[in-house]
Amino acid sequence: MVDLESEVPPLPPRYRFRDLLLGDQGWQNDDRVQVEFYMNENTFKERLKLFFIKNQRSSLRIRLFNFSLKVLSCLLYIIRVLLDPPPQGNKWYHIFWVTRCLPLWGLQVSVALISLFETVLLGYLSYKGNIWEQILRIPFILEIINAVPFIISIFWPSLRNLFIPVFLNCWLAKHALENMINDLHRAIQRTQSAMFNQVLILISTLLCLIFTCICGIQHLERAGKKLTLFDSLYFCIVTFSTVGFGDVTPETALSKLFVVIMICVALVVLPIQFEQLAFLWMERQKSGGNYSRHRAQTEKHVVLCVSSLKIDLLMDFLNEFYAHPRLQDYYVVILCPTEIDVQVRRVLQIPMWSQRVIYLQGSALKDQDLLRAKMDDAEACFILSSRCEVDRTSSDHQTILRAWAVKDFAPNCPLYVQILKPENKFHIKFADHVVCEEEFKYAMLALNCICPATSTLITLLVHTSRGQEGQQSPEQWQKMYGRCSGNEVYHIIMEESTFFAEYEGKSFTYASFHAHKKFGVCLIGVRREDNKNILLNPGPRYIMNATDTCFYINITKEENSAFKNQDQLRRNNASRSFYHGPSRLPVHSIIASMGTVAIDLQDTSCRSASGPNLALPPEGSKETRRPSIAPVLEVADTSSIQTCDLLSDQSEDETTPDENISSNLEYAKGYPPYSPYIGSSPTFCHLLHEKIPVCCLRLDKSCQHNYYEDAKAYGFKNKLIIVAAETAGNGLYNFIVPLRAYYRPKKELNPIVLLLDNPLDDLLRCGVTFAANMVVVDKESTMSAEEDYMADAKTIVNVQTLFRLFSSLSIITELTHPANMRFMQFRAKDCYSLALSKLEKKERERGSNLAFMFRLPFAAGRVFSISMLDTLLYQSFVKDYMISITRLLLGLDTTPGSGFLCSMKITEDDLWIRTYARLYQKLCSSTGDIPIGIYRTESQKLRTSESQISISVEDWEDTKDTKEQSHHRNNHRNSTSSDQSDHPLLRRKSMQWARRLSRKVPKHSGKTAEKINQQRLNLYRRSERQELAELVKNRMKHLGLTTVGYDEMNDHQGTLSYILINPSPDTRLEVNDVVYLIRPDPLAYLPNTAPSRKSSICNTTGADTREETQL
Repeated sequence: MVDLESEVPPLPPRYRFRDLLLGDQGWQNDDRVQVEFYMNENTFKERLKLFFIKNQRSSLRIRLFNFSLKVLSCLLYIIRVLLDPPPQGNKWYHIFWVTRCLPLWGLQVSVALISLFETVLLGYLSYKGNIWEQILRIPFILEIINAVPFIISIFWPSLRNLFIPVFLNCWLAKHALENMINDLHRAIQRTQSAMFNQVLILISTLLCLIFTCICGIQHLERAGKKLTLFDSLYFCIVTFSTVGFGDVTPETALSKLFVVIMICVALVVLPIQFEQLAFLWMERQKSGGNYSRHRAQTEKHVVLCVSSLKIDLLMDFLNEFYAHPRLQDYYVVILCPTEIDVQVRRVLQIPMWSQRVIYLQGSALKDQDLLRAKMDDAEACFILSSRCEVDRTSSDHQTILRAWAVKDFAPNCPLYVQILKPENKFHIKFADHVVCEEEFKYAMLALNCICPATSTLITLLVHTSRGQEGQQSPEQWQKMYGRCSGNEVYHIIMEESTFFAEYEGKSFTYASFHAHKKFGVCLIGVRREDNKNILLNPGPRYIMNATDTCFYINITKEENSAFKNQDQLRRNNASRSFYHGPSRLPVHSIIASMGTVAIDLQDTSCRSASGPNLALPPEGSKETRRPSIAPVLEVADTSSIQTCDLLSDQSEDETTPDENISSNLEYAKGYPPYSPYIGSSPTFCHLLHEKIPVCCLRLDKSCQHNYYEDAKAYGFKNKLIIVAAETAGNGLYNFIVPLRAYYRPKKELNPIVLLLDNPLDDLLRCGVTFAANMVVVDKESTMSAEEDYMADAKTIVNVQTLFRLFSSLSIITELTHPANMRFMQFRAKDCYSLALSKLEKKERERGSNLAFMFRLPFAAGRVFSISMLDTLLYQSFVKDYMISITRLLLGLDTTPGSGFLCSMKITEDDLWIRTYARLYQKLCSSTGDIPIGIYRTESQKLRTSESQISISVEDWEDTKDTKEQSHHRNNHRNSTSSDQSDHPLLRRKSMQWARRLSRKVPKHSGKTAEKINQQRLNLYRRSERQELAELVKNRMKHLGLTTVGYDEMNDHQGTLSYILINPSPDTRLEVNDVVYLIRPDPLAYLPNTAPSRKSSICNTTGADTREETQL
């Protein structure tokens, strides 16, 4: 029958029975010649076949009618049994003969005639040349047994009371039901699950077995106990359930034989049915089944499409997605072509996730699987690329096809797509939100070179956190760093805001300053109601409108905030001190608890301009005092704004006229003439007047235009930025453009060296010894490791080698897995690193999504994980502006009138400003800059105290001579360049001195012994560094390079750096603080006068980047 269904296409639904008999004769009255195709379909047999078999709707009606006939025959049998009088006399007579009234006999004969006619007709239509194949079919045999005796009784009246096993029609009803379900699926064009069909078959089989057993026992016991139908039902249930009370038992041999046969049939048939059901259940568990249509229409859900699902990816998505309160009732449907991983299965069985996360094994390229996931009803679809593939371009191609398939199937479903290569981005421009990994990666690596720790700043901003990390730590910097990490970007309509509603008609700078002063929030951007573009710090000339959307940085959004007046807090807490701790930082007024924040309203009464808050340090007489900070004006006064005129490059007035002439001839400002890929955003930047020949771009090879073969010979004025990458891909364009942006002064442009391979000789030739930063890009060829976490192995070991060889070099890199950050600048026996490892474990146990944030390389901006881009994509579901703001901060997009991210450094001359709030006022009133955070570097006190060793007075005399020798040796090492060759026994003598110290310490002084062991390790490490330094110097001499400037000892082990995002207004400024600024776009307006700014307020990441930023 299946073959017949596939031969000829189905008839249209309007096919009528008149057409079956008469055919189509409309063409006979036409003069045209009718050419008939498929003549075999015009025969009477073919028309019957089309009506009874091939047409889905008519065939479904026939099946339903046949099923009804079989059920009716079974009901007539039950009625006959109930009307049958109690048997008397010969017991064997009652087995073959029954009492059947005439109306009942007439109904049963009619049913038998119709059933037999239908069976013969269908057999004739499905006949294929083998008559025995049709006759020996079990349904045909049963039909003959149940129908033919009734037809014979018409011509032989004495046989009207002959017993006929009509109850066997239940099996024909089961067969008709199966065919009816198949036709139903064909008619409605929807395939039900195989599990449903198998369950239906199992239930119908059980019912048929029980019904057959009931009727058979009842009839055979007419010769014995004369059981009723209810007694037979009771006996069958007790027997098949293996209970067997024994109160009802068969007496005749035939009934006993029948019970044995039925039990054997049940033991054969039912296990087969249960096995098939269990197999389908296991397959359903693997594939995940279907997402309920009813649930899809009543509940909200999102779909996550991935090529392979790992536990880290799943937990990052779930933790970030369900961190938002309004997403708690959403369901997450995961569509993945691979079988579910064991760890993922274990996690999805946790009650917190099992009720909200559904795993479906399937492909996004199949409409059936998209239908299973109810993609057309989904609120969003996230499509992630597999960054661990060997061929990343192939991974992008798979992502593109998935995006196309989803868009074709559900055009109204919002798409959130992650792509790896920028050149493939234009294929998915239709997606609502797109994150290109290489674009963001290279842009963050570039900004890390000019604005330290920009990657850490962006990572903390896009992660959801309450600022509770590190609050249990005993160290003050971890508490401040953890609390400030809870700041995120939020938005609100200005007229609906308590923060900003009062600043309608005021300048943007005025609103930002006073909102920060009063509420502690940092207003960074705005968007007009009639414009889709977001403007970061549009400047003091921008006038706020009631319908504007304000974007601000705060610990939580305004809707979750409660407001208390400062006067009430003073009356209630008069005895409570505002300052605590050695750093005299204020107790922050923001208290995070269960998603609600209480923000203290500052006293906004007028203060004297000459008051103590704005007064300068009392140095010198009143005539020589510097003026106090000017107030921020409500409406901009262009004469008071001191912005750098970056178009005319007035910041370079200090150069000599000759240098100005040469630089003006060499550089120009404009847009790059060529775009490396479709979809790159044009950026105004510094360009050369003439294109340099390709031969001149090889730094290590001379050509006819120059004879230089190493970086030192070029005589660069600024320090180098070295990029170590596997290939020079199109994404490198996003690294170069931020470093050559138009707002960077020419004198601060660092030469960029691309290093495609990094052996030691090439590193030395490209100037690694005097480079400002070295950027190590993760190797694509190692991302496809057998063990997922080993994808970063090559990058980590290479960075560690560079760190050991060039300990003073500022190395910036990115990793695939955030858990591998602990291996950056790894020191196996460093006490402070071990303490941070314990802190990370505690934060992870508390449920933090940023447990790795306290690792020193990440906090200092030396390393970041590319997986943070996944979080950025997830955040966009709730905050659709996050990708746009991030691209503006990184310089990937440039909107006219929007500001850019830069930094300034606090020097000793700037400490008169004292606090972050006064700095905010100074910047807003003078330049229009908006500060958003501080990058702070401070001494690492714990490590210093542990490395110091106090020796008792009794031991001083024994160690005095050794100390003098060590001091003389250190002086001699500083005055010579080949100390190892002059003192070959240096390492052995130092170890002997350390052993002598250990012998002199009393045995009961465990603390002193531990410190001496630490000093001995320090001596060993220092001597090892000397050996590495000697190796590097020998290679430099062999290559003909000078060793001047190579510092083998300074590795900044005594300092740590971290970020304070939107710190408290009362936070004290410290020397060497780097302040992150959003500076207005200088192209938006040209000031009348552009006086030279103080160098400490300008971006000072210039020639001495390493000394000024402590990188």
